[in-house]
Amino acid sequence: MPRLPEALAAAWPPAKWQDVTVLVAASGGADSVALLRGLVEIRDAGEGRLIAAHFNHRLRGAESDGDQAFVEQLGRELGVKVVTGQREGEGVAEEALREARYEFLNQMSGVYGARYVATAHTADDQVETVLLNVLRGTGLAGLAGIPRIRQLAESTTLIRPLLEVTRGQVLEYLAALGQPFREDASNRSLQYTRNRLRHELLPLLERDYNPQVREALRRLSQLAGEADDELSDRAARYRDFMPRTVSGGVELMTAPLELLSDYMVRTLFQVIWGEQGWPLQDMTLERWQQLAQFARATAPPPQMFPGGIRAEKQGDVMRLTRNPT
Repeated sequence: MPRLPEALAAAWPPAKWQDVTVLVAASGGADSVALLRGLVEIRDAGEGRLIAAHFNHRLRGAESDGDQAFVEQLGRELGVKVVTGQREGEGVAEEALREARYEFLNQMSGVYGARYVATAHTADDQVETVLLNVLRGTGLAGLAGIPRIRQLAESTTLIRPLLEVTRGQVLEYLAALGQPFREDASNRSLQYTRNRLRHELLPLLERDYNPQVREALRRLSQLAGEADDELSDRAARYRDFMPRTVSGGVELMTAPLELLSDYMVRTLFQVIWGEQGWPLQDMTLERWQQLAQFARATAPPPQMFPGGIRAEKQGDVMRLTRNPT
């Protein structure tokens, strides 16, 4: 098994990023510390720079402030600039916290002109995400799990270069360096579904059903991702000649949809949602199918979809717009 720096360099060769600014999400936990140290280690001389970005969720009082202080000290030791942000308001829902964190990363990438934002999701995170999606019910995209790259902003790409690196490799690398990291006690709490999956379900599956279940889930993720990419590319080709931009959204002719399967129609709308930056969280399979049926219906009344998306149709013309409120 290769050392983390070698695996990181193979997954994301320094020649691709060392001449641009890279913003590295740094929580202070083992994964993000290993990512930052690994990037510093493999980076050759270049015109770009690494910036560590720490978002203080302010959920654990002095411990959260300690995480921030740790990242700031690590930045000084490595000669890496550290930028910080804090959560405002009282909401603590997981999705709200995630949105606040990515909003901060997006904002900082604009301030510092970052070409890439790197996050430290590992192969273990991928396995847990795929299994969690299976338990909740999912399609191909859910089986594909966490995407390696996605567009964060017009000129900034989000990349996850540790997705082929296991948590074991992370800990081995940090131990060899004698590098400390912060531990969040909440990661051991069985109150959270992901933690129960990590500490109870996966070990049970390995012990009683398949010792290689993690590798099996990683292979499933890879194959599903390849299939989903292929179908999304095909849907995007249909998208290129059908929709046109209108105020607040898009407009498209629905007659060509009659030639497509329900799956391809749903995939087309998912591509449109992604390109518009509309929220996907509450768009379940039932809602995508409802949208596909709406597109094929004759003179349906306007309908609202999650995220404030309004669908209306006149003749063969369908318009999708987002409520500005």
